[in-house]
Amino acid sequence: MNPARPDADSPATAPDSADGATPLKSAITGKLLFVFILGDVLGAGIYALVGEIAGEVGGAVWVPLLVALAMALLTASSYAELVTKYPKAGGAAVFAERAFRRPAVSFLVGFSMLAAGVTSAAGLSLAFAGDYLGVFLDVPTVPAALVFLGVVALLNARGIKESMRANVVMTVVEVSGLMLVVALAAIVVGRGDGDPGRTLEFTDTASPAVAVLAAALLAFYSFVGFETSANMAEEVRDVHRVYPRALFLSLGVAGAVYVAVGLAVSAVVPSSDLAETSAPLLAVVSAADVGVPDRLFGSIALVAVANGALLTMIMASRLTYGMARQRLVPSVAARVLPRRRTPWVAIVATTAVAMVLCATGTVAALAETVVLLLLVVFVSTNLAVLVLRRDRVDHPHFRTPVVLPVLALISCVVLATQQTADTWLRAGILLAVGAVIHLGLRGARGRSLENSETVNS
Repeated sequence: MNPARPDADSPATAPDSADGATPLKSAITGKLLFVFILGDVLGAGIYALVGEIAGEVGGAVWVPLLVALAMALLTASSYAELVTKYPKAGGAAVFAERAFRRPAVSFLVGFSMLAAGVTSAAGLSLAFAGDYLGVFLDVPTVPAALVFLGVVALLNARGIKESMRANVVMTVVEVSGLMLVVALAAIVVGRGDGDPGRTLEFTDTASPAVAVLAAALLAFYSFVGFETSANMAEEVRDVHRVYPRALFLSLGVAGAVYVAVGLAVSAVVPSSDLAETSAPLLAVVSAADVGVPDRLFGSIALVAVANGALLTMIMASRLTYGMARQRLVPSVAARVLPRRRTPWVAIVATTAVAMVLCATGTVAALAETVVLLLLVVFVSTNLAVLVLRRDRVDHPHFRTPVVLPVLALISCVVLATQQTADTWLRAGILLAVGAVIHLGLRGARGRSLENSETVNS
């Protein structure tokens, strides 16, 4: 079905084909999509958590980063098939609906993704308002984080093209910052002050395999973000051809950059020192002592974190919009601005939730919760690609080997076993809130149907 373009303030109906009409503007090219995914992956994870990874594994920081990359690529292959097969805003929730035909399952998956998105944005806002901002301003963390989220919401509402252009600039800045760290590390090692041998050292508190697995959980957070691109499918031109190329290329580039940074930080700064700072990359800049001001690199780090928050909130608002079109959340969330054609109700709602969350936990606690919530989504998506293998569509799409989703499911289970009880509790509370929303909507629909039948009788 190809519905006519709806009014700006009316809910839209999801198209059923690759060429279906949509009130969202198809303005994302292959290059913009590549930068979008790369910018979403490269961000606060590496800028803030590489020290935590070093604390788990020792100097061999690059090893868990490679393991996490491999795990991310397995699930990415499932996304490549499903996004090009069913290119709709809504992402994993759409896949679950088609595969399992149960509204409760679709809602659980969509809400897990949504909860992960707003939780991640809340954590990023705290990261933005923390030590890196402290280089410039001595302000309370939570109020600064709230102001930051408000600015992100305004840019998101202005338009997808404007947001993507801002993403291009910020991605160039954050990649430049990471390359600066690598270059400075090379200078340190070249003058004999570093210790490249540390890159092969593992912590003595656990076996290398156990240490790598524990660190891979943290490293995996550095790669999450690729899944958000599924919610941009309706706004991508020539999605079946463009999406897989942009997805795999961006993950490959991110992996290469991460490995280089992992080698750089370990060669310059002992892992024990990295684990004690919330600004590990700034420690490399300070150790190099070649005249790069702390404020310059602090600015780069702030841009990196801001970029991650912007892209995450774009995803969360588009996911809410897609779920509203499927009547999984109140249909008012599908309303769009008349001229900007952006989902303004969804933007307001997701920003409000992120503001509440940023006052309820630390960056580390929120990051752990994000990973566990996304594992719920990834398990569903990898199962969906297997269930829907026999479903035929009338347009070309990417097709992944069956073995990859199976391996992806195994990797998700392995990562889930590394989570702490506190993280399971926090994620469970968020999902319980989602269950209440779902039951409330079902009850409202039931009462509406009963009233309609009473009137008709």
